[in-house]
Amino acid sequence: MTEGDKAQDARLARVVADGGRLRALVLELWQRTRLDWGFVSDRLATTFRRERSLGSSERRFVAEVIYGMVRHLRRIDAAIAAGSRRTASPRDEQRLLACLVLEHGLAPAHAAKVDRSLDWDKVAAIDDVIAAERRPAARLALASSWPDWLAERAVAERDDALALAGGLNARAPMTVRANTLVTTRDALAAELAKAGLATSPGKLAPNALHIDTRTNLFGLEAFKRGAFEAQDEGSQLLAELVAPQPGSIVVDACAGAGGKTLALAATMANRGRLIACDIDAHKLEELRRRARRAGVSNAQAITVGADDRAWPAPLDGLVGRCDRVLVDAPCSGVGALRRNPEARWRLAEADLADFARRQRAIVTRAAELLAPGGRLVYATCTVLAEENAEVVDALLTARPELEVVPIVDASVLGEVRGAAVAATRDPRFLEVVPHRHGTDGFFAAVLQRRG
Repeated sequence: MTEGDKAQDARLARVVADGGRLRALVLELWQRTRLDWGFVSDRLATTFRRERSLGSSERRFVAEVIYGMVRHLRRIDAAIAAGSRRTASPRDEQRLLACLVLEHGLAPAHAAKVDRSLDWDKVAAIDDVIAAERRPAARLALASSWPDWLAERAVAERDDALALAGGLNARAPMTVRANTLVTTRDALAAELAKAGLATSPGKLAPNALHIDTRTNLFGLEAFKRGAFEAQDEGSQLLAELVAPQPGSIVVDACAGAGGKTLALAATMANRGRLIACDIDAHKLEELRRRARRAGVSNAQAITVGADDRAWPAPLDGLVGRCDRVLVDAPCSGVGALRRNPEARWRLAEADLADFARRQRAIVTRAAELLAPGGRLVYATCTVLAEENAEVVDALLTARPELEVVPIVDASVLGEVRGAAVAATRDPRFLEVVPHRHGTDGFFAAVLQRRG
């Protein structure tokens, strides 16, 4: 964030603190979000369609405040408790003021003029109090506003749990994938520079470009002509692991709205057969729209039933014939908390076992599609072992014809690139995390069918 951006944030923080339309709008959005912890992005989109008089800077600030209140809820409540002169549940108005003080440059003295019931200097000093907490899980839960069970599991599984949680609680960068069916990364950077946007190349994925200037990506001419897609750099790496050859048969088994499908099509140079499957027909319709914009001509979207025992056509004719299968499995989404911070409040510990059961079933069945010598990439956007390495172990037991191909293998990422993204606990697998790689949290394993 530039100094100009910080100054603008501080100005808008004072405007919101002092009341009026923006304050009322933020509080309404916050209360609607807390009803069911639905997607913040959906709440914001609905509100901004209605509030057309808001300027771009006001919309951005409202969005950042709401995301901040979701990301920092426990920290905010702890700050209010530290500054309170009496025991009482935090009011939403106090939560808003505390968020503005902690995250948006509002001076404690200004907050005190609005609400005299709290010691706002103590509110502002909450991070020092949290840092003094000796129990790692409790410190993580307060510092990054994670549920206790998730904080305890992360600390039990990982030496870097505190740094990981801090990275997942930060705002995600704006990253795009240059669509090589239309342009190159360098040409895209030059085009965006002419439009006044500063960019920097990704360090991990060859077509990743970080957009360093705040802008509406989807209003750019380059987007409208399909020159890029918004996609985290870690997500781009997952598609690269599949390494499909032009002319091959590839299945994206949990395609969703198609981010990785489009990346695979570009890698295949529109040559070969690419089948994108999902149980959500609405997401596949979005995939089709994105494919048309991106100039993708070799992808076919197919809706599959969640409980179907037989493969639908044309997949039934591809059993045992596919060169590559990608299973980007439905998961808890812990690795994507930077983008969907509300997910932590929807998620229960018991959900993990349900996700793992579904993941084992999906990936075990998808392995039926592989030809001898074919490869399957199992991937998630979570950092929890129950959904990652433990699912791979179960797959290897269920499908003994499969073997792990380490990501440092020359046929995958190679020794240098693979080592940079190898999982700490088991370097055969890929794991990227925000505090080390600047990406969302992703896991991936490459498996090959013998023969």
